[in-house]
Amino acid sequence: MILYIAEKPSLAKAIAAVLPKPQQKDNGFIRLANGDLVSWCIGHLLEQATPEQYNSEFKRWQMEHLPIIPEKWQLAVKSSAAKQFKILQKLIKQADKIVHAGDPDREGQLLVDQVLAFCDVKGEKLATTQRLLINDLNPAAVKRALTQLKANKDFVPLSTSALARSRADWLYGLNMTRAYTLQGQKAGYNGVLSVGRVQTPLLGLVVRRDEEIANFISKPFYQVVATLNTADNEQFTALWLPSEACLPYQDSDGRVLVKALAEQVKSKILNQPAKVSKLEQKNKKQAPPLPYNLSALQIDAAKRYGISAQQTLDSCQQLYERHKLITYPRSDCRYLPLSQFNDAADICQSIATNSDELITQVKNCQTSLRSKAWDDSKVTAHHAIIPTAKRLAIGKLSLTEQRLYLLIALQYLAQFYPAYCYSETKVEVSILTGTFRATAKVEQSKGWKQLLQQTTNHIQQACSEDYSISQLPKLVLGQDLHCINSTVLEKQTQAPQHFTDASLLAAMTGISRYVQDKETRAILRDTDGLGTEATRARIIELLFKRQFLQRKGKQIFATETGKSLINTLPLKATLPDMTALWEANLNNISHKRSSYQAFMQPLCEELQALIAEAATITMVNLPKNTTKRWTKKKAVKSKVKRN
Repeated sequence: MILYIAEKPSLAKAIAAVLPKPQQKDNGFIRLANGDLVSWCIGHLLEQATPEQYNSEFKRWQMEHLPIIPEKWQLAVKSSAAKQFKILQKLIKQADKIVHAGDPDREGQLLVDQVLAFCDVKGEKLATTQRLLINDLNPAAVKRALTQLKANKDFVPLSTSALARSRADWLYGLNMTRAYTLQGQKAGYNGVLSVGRVQTPLLGLVVRRDEEIANFISKPFYQVVATLNTADNEQFTALWLPSEACLPYQDSDGRVLVKALAEQVKSKILNQPAKVSKLEQKNKKQAPPLPYNLSALQIDAAKRYGISAQQTLDSCQQLYERHKLITYPRSDCRYLPLSQFNDAADICQSIATNSDELITQVKNCQTSLRSKAWDDSKVTAHHAIIPTAKRLAIGKLSLTEQRLYLLIALQYLAQFYPAYCYSETKVEVSILTGTFRATAKVEQSKGWKQLLQQTTNHIQQACSEDYSISQLPKLVLGQDLHCINSTVLEKQTQAPQHFTDASLLAAMTGISRYVQDKETRAILRDTDGLGTEATRARIIELLFKRQFLQRKGKQIFATETGKSLINTLPLKATLPDMTALWEANLNNISHKRSSYQAFMQPLCEELQALIAEAATITMVNLPKNTTKRWTKKKAVKSKVKRN
């Protein structure tokens, strides 16, 4: 008997739907006509054991117990999932062969692997376990996936990576939270001061941004613009590029802060001869933007509609599981497998059927075009989020679901439009000893950008923004010009903007920009950023739930509690460097470039030092007499297993 173990009931139903019939739905599983079974987890059936399950003394939070580092790790059956676990445990024992059908990501791999380990699956049964990777719940896609089963043992490194992440988060979060909560209690704070390897650096980004804005002093800076004339009386403007001699009068961004210097340049160049000293003219192409991964979709949805990251994820889960209109949404990949290229015509036609708004865009598609999105070398267990071939009028969806489907569909359609073509001219002009620059970008063919003109306002600009277009006369290198006018522009330096949902997500995905160490920054450019596609939305919402962040309109601010926590913690705990390096190391484990032990041992050593430091600090500026306390579920008896 073959037992298929899905991560969720919805996936189990999709698998059973394409397997032998008639079928019988039983308690916690589906029996197929040929005797095989399809069962499911309910997300995580197992969870990390609590400290008190290791030692009853750990139930009481005391500094002398810290850090708590298990010698042998334990898992416990979740009380809410105990019934389904018992069913699955019995079926696993009866099965001759097992097919792992967890979600196609790191956590989905570990989730089912842990159940198999907990149920003592060994020997031949474990060695022959197969992996089923499903990104699309529609029957044709599920059938195709069933013909492409892989050996589950090939995914051991991915599972090990997820296991290391799970245990490291438990160690760091539990010990640091207990340590700083205990110190907060000494200062009169009654709430829990939660610390986590992702949430805390994220809070640190907001706190530092708030402080930067609060301490910002706007300063004027000055630019000089020259109006130049050709022999044919054609005119254009160029901006002054200050030389190295001007460095003492500039800020770190190269802006001139001394008005007298700008005025002096303005006076000197007026009515002076000029010459084209550098000229570059190139025809350029801009390829269509890649299909979405989850973070890119969350950022666009937040920018355009103010949809939060969690709302985007929740609605995408509905589009995937309930409506079957999109592929697996928790993807970190923006590429597609070549095997799906031949599905393009069917998917595009389904988009036109589902949405009247996109009929014209589909008609103009050239499904024979293959963009750079189709690249097997860049696709792992999952691929980019795209529409499926399912036909369902989107008017039946919620407004948020409609908007997200249209964004995803438009990004997919862009793959079947030609490149956007434009010419770019860069010219530098010498006037006396000064250099002035002008750039012009002129559209040659709209290519995929015509999608923007064909869509109604509420889904416009799903792809990147248009270039602003300016004109330059025809110029040649060495051409003589004349400066007929000069102007000084006075501008003000601007404070950075407060974070929004969109910019905070963008910061998490592009975390290397906020990393101070140059070597670390270089490493992190190739990693997934702060957190994962599946966790970023939840982490942001967690900071609001714990009252470390607050919203004012679209802007996000740190609360006094959040500020106090960040200003008390060691700097390394509040910066993204450490946690982003974790992700880099976890990625190395999943690709067999590093080991579990090489990751965990240094972490435990560092944790010892962090807890020792926490015991010496005094917390200040925390709100007093906080009435909201940490609520904890009543203890339940659960099966615990060491591993």
